[in-house]
Amino acid sequence: MDVKRDILWRVYLTYILIVGVGIAIFAKAVYIQQVQGNYWQSLSDSLHERYVETDAERGTIYSEDGEMLSTSIPQFDIYVDFDADGLREKNGKRFRENIDSLSISLANLFKDETAAGYKRILLKEYRKKFRYYLLKRSITYQQYTALKSFPLVRLGKNKSGFITDDKSIRLNPYKMLAFRTIGLDRDSFKVGLELSYDSILRGKSGTRLVRYIAGGVGVPVDGGYETEAINGKDVITSIDVLIQEITENALMKMLVQNDAQHGCAIVMETATGKIKAMANLGKGQDGNYYENYNYAINASEPGSTFKLATLMALLEDKKITLNQTVNLQGGTLKIADRTVYDAEQHGHFEVTAKQAFELSSNVGMAKMALDAYKNNPKAFIKKLHDFRLDEITGIDLVGEKNSTIIIPGSKNWSATTLPWMAFGYNVEVTPLQTLTLYNAIGNNGMMMKPYLVNAIVEEGKVLKKIEPTVLIDKVCSNTTLKQVQSSLEGVCTNGTAKELFKNTPYTVAGKTGTALVADGNKGYSDKVYQSSFAGYFPANHPEYTCIVVIKNKPFAKVFYGAAVAGVVFKEIADRLYTLCVKESNTRFAVTKNDSTHFNYVGYKNDLLRIAKSLNIKTTDSVSVIDDWAGIAGTRGNAILYSKKNQPYRMPSLKGMGLKDVMYLCGNMGLKVNAKGVGKVSEQSIMPGEAISKGQTLTVALN
Repeated sequence: MDVKRDILWRVYLTYILIVGVGIAIFAKAVYIQQVQGNYWQSLSDSLHERYVETDAERGTIYSEDGEMLSTSIPQFDIYVDFDADGLREKNGKRFRENIDSLSISLANLFKDETAAGYKRILLKEYRKKFRYYLLKRSITYQQYTALKSFPLVRLGKNKSGFITDDKSIRLNPYKMLAFRTIGLDRDSFKVGLELSYDSILRGKSGTRLVRYIAGGVGVPVDGGYETEAINGKDVITSIDVLIQEITENALMKMLVQNDAQHGCAIVMETATGKIKAMANLGKGQDGNYYENYNYAINASEPGSTFKLATLMALLEDKKITLNQTVNLQGGTLKIADRTVYDAEQHGHFEVTAKQAFELSSNVGMAKMALDAYKNNPKAFIKKLHDFRLDEITGIDLVGEKNSTIIIPGSKNWSATTLPWMAFGYNVEVTPLQTLTLYNAIGNNGMMMKPYLVNAIVEEGKVLKKIEPTVLIDKVCSNTTLKQVQSSLEGVCTNGTAKELFKNTPYTVAGKTGTALVADGNKGYSDKVYQSSFAGYFPANHPEYTCIVVIKNKPFAKVFYGAAVAGVVFKEIADRLYTLCVKESNTRFAVTKNDSTHFNYVGYKNDLLRIAKSLNIKTTDSVSVIDDWAGIAGTRGNAILYSKKNQPYRMPSLKGMGLKDVMYLCGNMGLKVNAKGVGKVSEQSIMPGEAISKGQTLTVALN
């Protein structure tokens, strides 16, 4: 028994020792993980260094008149390394001496915590020896500048532990204006010019050596090899902010008035092919309209605006003359097992070919095309090819869709394809393709390639200038050209658009269009009509060519091309004639020294550079050391004066350009809404008023 008891005692003792050691190991593991975890993680991470890419500053997209359409502004994330040598030396003396004043400064700057709250946070993380604590995210440049002057922070990264991670965010100063054309740059999702010119705008990334600390976050290593990022280049577009605003407002007004599904409007400079405005508006689920899709470069059945191509083919192949008669049969025609109807009831029978076009008769165009090409429909298709209607325009936008033209002999060709194609059905083209053809007629037969970018610029220097490109020297003979020009003018004086333009001080050449289109899975039963108008003005000397296409709601009461799209076209044309075309006939010449008084406000270095380039003699009213200044006077003598801004107070913006407003107010944390173009004339927050981050400011430009 004594032997057995002795053995059991030894077994129990061994068991207890093993359990005790296990418990000790488990306790130590818990202690290391829960208490010393950050320390050991930091120590592990600090042993790893590698080179990482640094982003380049993305280039700015400008309008032709120098306004910013898309730009990048800096933001900063602020981290603190609470185990930095400078904070730990002399048992944390430097940290303890500065924590109270630093907490007060942080509370006054960010206003999201009390001074006591910030002190509590800093002490807590200091005790934990957190290596990369995120103190503030996405602060503005102004806040960052103020932060650098704070107690402790101003001693530098090594002594304070404060680390800055800078980044850029993309901003569209004009919000929705041409938003889809300019493009989005959100979370790597790009469209429009942002995508088309991405390789130019994004620049070239640099590299820098980083050491990974707690949480696997990289901190730049001082003295490590670093290559500078090469900033992106700027893009100067052909978009004119004023014309874009006119176009978008006119389109929006009609979409809201008619409760339409979506629409687009494009304005092209006739002689060059420059796109001066491109508006795309679609109805969202909330009932509001947004630039949500580029309808201008997506194909659909065009309807009667396509009749221009049919008329050109018939005249060019000498199949008809404008004076020959055609029987419209009151507006109905039976072909095979289908019936052609004229969209607008006119009651005409015997008319000339020109009158059939002016009345937008589907019956007339179908009969003439069928008589001319029924035995050789490929000849008609060849003409469409000659007019480049089966090719994309080549505009500098990614995602342009091509037309759909049925070929004779294909499975989709039938006895009704040719006559229906003659008046814009059984064929799909984009609004931009239609516009390009109409522009060629307005440009005396020369077809221009549409384009959106004028130049690529780097630091004010033009690296590449994009010149107008001719696609076809002569889209048709001079004889045909004169006849179709006369017919397009006839539409606006004698045809479907005569009421629209009867009192205008300028002449218009154009064509209305009304097409019954399919509404998704519902087909044609919902009676959804697409209204369109394409044309150029003034007809005798065209400056601009424009197209408007609107898809109406089901069973819309108003849907004819002249009554919907034509109204938008006329509003655009009226404004452009008054503001642009009329003024272009006036020439100014400087015959003596300019004594006009001016007063501008902006970034001091920019003002001095402009004054120097214009040979304006400038003197300082006081020693101007601030970044922002004003300049006033005449070309003979101008004074530079200080525009120092008070922290958390609204500065005076009067006289500033939008670029300076966006930079200054963006850094102050304000959201800016801009109306108009030019210099600031009014601001919604008065100078001297208190401001807070996130507040919305509206500025009116003159």
